[in-house]
Amino acid sequence: MAANTPQDPPVRASRSTQPAAVQKKHSGARNAVRIIGGEWRGRRIHFPAAAELRPTPDRVRETLFNWLQGVIAGARCLDLFAGSGALGLEAISRGAREVVFVERDRAVAAALRSSLAALKDTRGTVLERDAFAFLSGPAERFDVVFLDPPFARGWLSELCTLLESKGWLAPGALVYLETPARAAAPALPAEWALGREMRAGEVRAVLARRRAPEPRADGAERMGET
Repeated sequence: MAANTPQDPPVRASRSTQPAAVQKKHSGARNAVRIIGGEWRGRRIHFPAAAELRPTPDRVRETLFNWLQGVIAGARCLDLFAGSGALGLEAISRGAREVVFVERDRAVAAALRSSLAALKDTRGTVLERDAFAFLSGPAERFDVVFLDPPFARGWLSELCTLLESKGWLAPGALVYLETPARAAAPALPAEWALGREMRAGEVRAVLARRRAPEPRADGAERMGET
């Protein structure tokens, strides 16, 4: 990838940019991940042989989709910093209506398109875009968002704010956040409530819920628990 010139806009790294210790911990020697459940259970998804790619570990994905059981079928999902596509592909396998994958790395995005073609699936759309640029564009509402940016960048709170303030979330939407296990919990928008949480190895997994608006007597809405 070419270095930025002074005229270039700021470039945000994809989920693949990781500290060396995390790269070694989570990079698969064969550059593949296995879909754990649903229609494509057991299928292996291959991605480019780049040491910086960091797919969400199997144990974490299994727990996450246990949390999402009963929600994911029919859901419209957004996989930001898609990387290998493990989260979004798992969602489709388990019945998601649609998944939008956002990945700025050209080779990784191409591999994702190849994976969807091999699976003969039309529910996934791969956008070769920077995640921040994507969130600054016209918003569409999603029911579930997978948010796993590079650990070292400290972007989670900013990304959460953009998702909320720009109108990307449906009422009651669920947002999955992945952080280093030893990191402090990211600051969440006031409209969100912390749901589930787990730690596994180097990873801390958090599921937050956007409170659905409650009607008021004057016809307006306020945010309340779902």
